Amino acid sequence: MAAPPPPAAPAAGQHSVFVYGTLMAEEVVRVLLGRAPPSSPALLPGHRRFSLRGRVYPAILPVPDHAVSGKVFRGLTDRELHVFDLFEDEEYVKKTVEVSLADTSEKSLAYAYIWGNEGDPDLYGEWDYEEWRKVHLKDYLEMTREFMEELGQF
Repeated sequence: MAAPPPPAAPAAGQHSVFVYGTLMAEEVVRVLLGRAPPSSPALLPGHRRFSLRGRVYPAILPVPDHAVSGKVFRGLTDRELHVFDLFEDEEYVKKTVEVSLADTSEKSLAYAYIWGNEGDPDLYGEWDYEEWRKVHLKDYLEMTREFMEELGQF
């Protein structure tokens, strides 16, 4: 049996982004983009999600024998991708990764924001999305609205 073809690269202006933290909340994405693009649950193998001391959002790093669950937003425009780039902290590096879509088991290429400092002493434990929603979502949405106001709606 022949190996499946490699995942196709996105067309210009049709970007996919794997999210694993605060951007999994569609409320946050709606504030940033004015819409919630189509999404699918996904898994990023070979990475681990960490909490960051003093911050309410997580980081991921390459770690063998681990995987990060999240979702892939598809069909982002160049402008929307740029808004995500501006929103993510400068300590993240945008990289192309291969994710497995949970609903179809297909592999797909997407951008992901990977923490740039593998030796960061503030990395610890496992970040909990449901706990973040309960404890921090309301304030985070307000911070996101302020970010967009400062950006001037881009």
